[in-house]
Order: sequence, then C-alpha cells, then structure tokens
Amino acid sequence: MAKIIFYGGKGGVGKTTCSTANSISYAERGLRTLLVSTDPAHSISDVLGVKIGKKIINLRENLDGLEIDPEYEAELYVNKIRENMKTILSNVIIEEINSQLDAAMVSPGTHESALFDKISDIIIDKFEEYDIIIFDTAPTGHTLRILTLPDLLEGWMGSLAKKRKSIVDMNKMVTRKYDKKDPVLEILEKRQKRFSEIKKIFNDNDNVRIRFVLNAEKLPIEETKKAIKMLNQFNIPVDTLVINRIMPDDIGADFWEKKKKQEEEYLLDIEKEFRGKEFIKIPMLDTDMSKDTVDRLSKFFND
Repeated sequence: MAKIIFYGGKGGVGKTTCSTANSISYAERGLRTLLVSTDPAHSISDVLGVKIGKKIINLRENLDGLEIDPEYEAELYVNKIRENMKTILSNVIIEEINSQLDAAMVSPGTHESALFDKISDIIIDKFEEYDIIIFDTAPTGHTLRILTLPDLLEGWMGSLAKKRKSIVDMNKMVTRKYDKKDPVLEILEKRQKRFSEIKKIFNDNDNVRIRFVLNAEKLPIEETKKAIKMLNQFNIPVDTLVINRIMPDDIGADFWEKKKKQEEEYLLDIEKEFRGKEFIKIPMLDTDMSKDTVDRLSKFFND
C-alpha cells in the first residue's frame, strides 16, 4: 500500500471531495492519516465543516488535516533566503538583492518552490508518524509542476554546487586556507541532499501513488491524457483514475426531481447572497462541450 497519494485533475472535477472521502476511508480502517490541501481555494474546510489552518489539527479519529498557504510559505521561503544572504554577502549587495526578492515574493515560480519545500518537509518529517499522507492539489498544471520539480531541482542544484566547489577549490589554492568552510557551498549541498531525498521517495512506486480525478466528459478526459503523458516522461506513473459524478443506472424522474429541487434552493441562495449583481443563467446541455455547443452557449451572453 502506498504511503503518499497525490490527487490531481482538472478544476471542478471533484478532487477535494474524492481526496477527503479517501482519507476518511483510510482513517476508518484504523490507519493514521494526514490530509493536506495545497490548493489556495482550500475547500477541505467546507467539505468537513471544520476550520483548518497552517498547523496540523485533528479532524476525527485517525484523521488529521493541514492547509498549506502558498502566500505564507512564499514569504517564509524568501525570508529564509534573506537570512542566508546575511552570512554570505556584504550589506551593499544585500540591499541591491532585497528589492529583487521583494519582486520574487509574488512570482508564481517562487510560490511553487516554496510549496514544494513545504511538501518535502511534510513528507520527510511526517513519513514515520503517519500511515497515509494524502495531498489534495490545485488544478492539473499546478500539480504537474510540483511532481516534476524533484528531477529538475536536484539536477540544477547539483550543477550549482559543482560550479561553486570549483570556485572554492581555486580560492583554496590561491589563499591556502584549506580549513575554511564555504557557506554558499554548504547551503547548496544541503539543498541538493534534500532534493535527492524527496526524489528517492517520489521515484519509489511502493511509496507514492498519483490519482487523477475526472468526469465522464470530453475536456477532463483530454486534460488527463495530457497530464499522464507528461508524467510518463518523468517516469512518474499514474496507476489510478477516479471517475467522479457517474449517473446511476436506475436514473428516473425522482432522481431529476430531487436534483432540480436542490438546484432551485441553491439558485435562491445565490440570488440572496449576491443581491444587486447581474446574473447570466446558462442551461445544462445534453451533449459534451465542443465548438458547436460553445456557439450555442454564446447566445446567452448578450451584455
């Protein structure tokens, strides 16, 4: 049984519902389970009706939860870089770089690197504490970048460490200070070791499972095909697909009446909560989305 499970998929297919249900299933079997949300929308709290934050809390027996805040983690990540620089660079250079770090704080790349660091910390630090760790991730593109980062970052960090070591060796030959440790090289080697650890865990098929959630519709199927193809290029297999929202075999008038009644209640909620807003109401279609059906929907946008 896999220790770590990532749930991915197109936005709106039901990743949060499925990852939460799967977590409850493991917990009810007596397995110590940690459910982690990496999606900034953080719908786990809504599903379970419990406020979850940046610290691990108990949700029910054998089930704990955590919501990672990418903004918060990015701030910690950049501040950690600032602290490291203080031990390495002069104040003049630090002031120059600080402005660049301020700009990097809002960069998507910074958020993903910070998020990856946090995910790595959780997996490495909590690996022995929990039987199962489940990650409910943001929509597909975000998930793919997170899963492929270990390969990319380990190689990049290794290259930086190798270049820095050459510079250090040259300096030692000139200054003959053989006992002096280089703080930059130490940081790079520490980071490389960390990435190597997480890559080893990711590449062990007995430890990690990737599950994609999709609906029986054209667009989620196409996106899932592309995602699996990309992950295969990084030797990350996807072994399970969760097909969500399949209509029951015994579908009848009662089923649709209940759905329609529930829809009417929610429509009233929308009109009440967003009073004063303009509404564009689009009907459910009896076919998949395509260039023809999009043309049909376009008729409802006459503003």
